[in-house]
Amino acid sequence: MKVFIADKFESSGIADLQSAGFEVVSEPGKKGAELAAALRTAAAEVLVVRSTKVTREILEAADALGLIVRAGAGVDNIDVPAASERGILVANCPGMNSVAVAELTLALILALDRRVPDAVRDLRAGKWDKAEYGKARGLKGRSLGLIGLGPIGRAVAQRAIAFEMKVVAWSRSLTTGAAAPAGVTACTAPIDVARQSDIVSIHVASTPDTKRFIGRPFFEAMREGAYFINTSRGDVVDADALAWAIQHRRLRAGLDVYASEPPTPTAEFRDPLFALDGVVYGTPHIAASTDQAQSAIAAETVRLVRLFRDSGRVENCVNLCPRSSAERMLVVRHRNQPGVLAHVLSHVSGAGINVEEMENVILGDGRTAIARILLGSAPTPETLATIRSGCAAILSMSLLPVANR
Repeated sequence: MKVFIADKFESSGIADLQSAGFEVVSEPGKKGAELAAALRTAAAEVLVVRSTKVTREILEAADALGLIVRAGAGVDNIDVPAASERGILVANCPGMNSVAVAELTLALILALDRRVPDAVRDLRAGKWDKAEYGKARGLKGRSLGLIGLGPIGRAVAQRAIAFEMKVVAWSRSLTTGAAAPAGVTACTAPIDVARQSDIVSIHVASTPDTKRFIGRPFFEAMREGAYFINTSRGDVVDADALAWAIQHRRLRAGLDVYASEPPTPTAEFRDPLFALDGVVYGTPHIAASTDQAQSAIAAETVRLVRLFRDSGRVENCVNLCPRSSAERMLVVRHRNQPGVLAHVLSHVSGAGINVEEMENVILGDGRTAIARILLGSAPTPETLATIRSGCAAILSMSLLPVANR
């Protein structure tokens, strides 16, 4: 199986893929039409990317492609609907960079509180100003609010609790019962987090539902002079509303992501937020970029690719149907021999019934098997009778309703 790597990737990951028998083509830096041509030439079955955009045009050129792995969290750089149309599975590596992002989140909080970048700048310029930079609020006892409590949010919470901070959080699936083991207090709505927090940190994925999720009403509810951290994605925050809050609510902002980011690792960058008269610190989208995180992501990528080759399964897949629409499950116990399933499926197809999902497991004796076939509708008794009587290798059959899945 051929694996094409389109971004910088850990050498340990490449070595592990090669030792596992994969043919690896590593050509970081190829974009757009150049990447499409390279994929077509390589006939790659697996594509590994980090930040490279995978567009519909690229996918249409990659005839052999069956799997795309985003070596990181999120898949916003991949045209997932276009991949689904072509039967290409898309997976990512969630949670592998949680600690790295949490560490930078705390670094930005500390930098905002102690104004570290400004103090360093003045010292390098030969200016000693202990009177100015000796002013700080401190973190102990202050309230940190988290929007999103997935793996990254939980890692941030753990570290904040170690600083003796109080943590409140909101997440779509968060309940009071689930919040307690994490040491946080659950809020019923994002705006409640804004009202209760001295510091707010954002940890939600970029989706159509979260675009500009944090807007003017949220910033109006935040405490005057509070700190705002975003290490998730730039488009989840309304940049104009954040600018208003910095100017009119004296918010201090620590950012790792932006509404518009350069497509290359090095480039000119101008963001209006950094021209404001206020405390705005930033880093160039590096939260996940530690050696530890990249090694963990590389190992997870290798695991996903090996699983795909060895079993056809893909874990962390983001474009599987979340729930089958099947109405019935046909269970067929049969002799483990050629032609049995072909017989069953031909009659199912002849009845105009779609197969939604299917598995066939072999029993310990190696001579018998059980097929479980999820069907879009129920076969008639006549069709079932024809299937049963038409193959001597069928031991028994049953048609069961499909419970909510």
